[in-house]
Amino acid sequence: MNFPPNNLSSFHVDVLQDTHLGKICGTEEVFRERYQILRMLGRGGFGVTFLAKDIYLPSQPLCVIKQLCPKFADLPALESARERFEREAKTLSLLGSHSQIPRLLDYFVIDGEFYLVQEYVRGYTLARLIRRVGPLSELGLRKFLLEILPLLKYIHSNRVIHRDIKPQNILRCQDDGRLVLIDFGAVKEIAQMGDTSEKAPTTNFIGTVGFAPPEQFSLRPTYSSDIYALGVTCLYLLTAKPPLDFTSDRRTGEIAWRQEVQVSPALGRILDKMLKISVQSRYQSADAILKDLQEGASLDNLASCMTAQIPQPKDVKPQPSPENNHNPYNRAAVGIRDWKARLQAKQQRDRTRRMHEILRNSSSSV
Repeated sequence: MNFPPNNLSSFHVDVLQDTHLGKICGTEEVFRERYQILRMLGRGGFGVTFLAKDIYLPSQPLCVIKQLCPKFADLPALESARERFEREAKTLSLLGSHSQIPRLLDYFVIDGEFYLVQEYVRGYTLARLIRRVGPLSELGLRKFLLEILPLLKYIHSNRVIHRDIKPQNILRCQDDGRLVLIDFGAVKEIAQMGDTSEKAPTTNFIGTVGFAPPEQFSLRPTYSSDIYALGVTCLYLLTAKPPLDFTSDRRTGEIAWRQEVQVSPALGRILDKMLKISVQSRYQSADAILKDLQEGASLDNLASCMTAQIPQPKDVKPQPSPENNHNPYNRAAVGIRDWKARLQAKQQRDRTRRMHEILRNSSSSV
């Protein structure tokens, strides 16, 4: 998000005044003799993010600088945090070799504050796209899962739990249309550390209320915690409703989503299993979801074939069925189904067209 200088809230004005990058934002001063800070992109609980230009390189590419702002009581705590930060940054660097994760370009510590420099991905978050073009169809959601699940498998294979999967952290890239996952929780623990006493925990809750499962609140996230958050993300993409707007089953605590949107039985079973409160009952891997997604699509196609008309032999003329062809109620039902199918297909084409227009026009906002 862009915050024009003359339209800042007091909250964001404080950020610009209290951080070094904020003070030089929009000026000709260069940070570390390399980065010209253009504007603030946003602020979260762990620091602030700026859009910058790397003037050291000939093409002067855009990049993102994230400034984490932890406060430490003593030097040993700072040194411990520095070591942990370097380990996590190296993990992000490894993950960034994937086309759907922004590359880590640099990381460093200055005066007890931690900085990450990452690739800038031009595009819109899924949250913003859904607000602009409306919810996805079931086909659109299936395509989304087929795009995001291999990425989740890759992340987990590198022993990383994202811990904050949500529509605001998934971008649709303007340049080539790929999905990009941002804002990894791996480095967020650094911003929470401050007191090294035995009574103080070194980790607090990381995630977003409504998207994070119960075990994450208990500071025991697992790989399936990301799967739960992805399931909640799917509900948002299908309904445009944030998770806290859904009711919950009083007996199980699980999200009561079935009355909000209709999907095929196969996809419904997949979403139900992704959203299980019990970690043991939930999917344990992205591969398992992909397998069920592909089998479900095959079953749906098989069901469609089974309801198709059986072909007649060439030498036998098909006999019209008075009950089916001449009953006005049957004809009306068939007509309504055909009309709804055409309407849904047109709506999906319109949403896809509007999404492409938004992505094409987003270059003018940089």
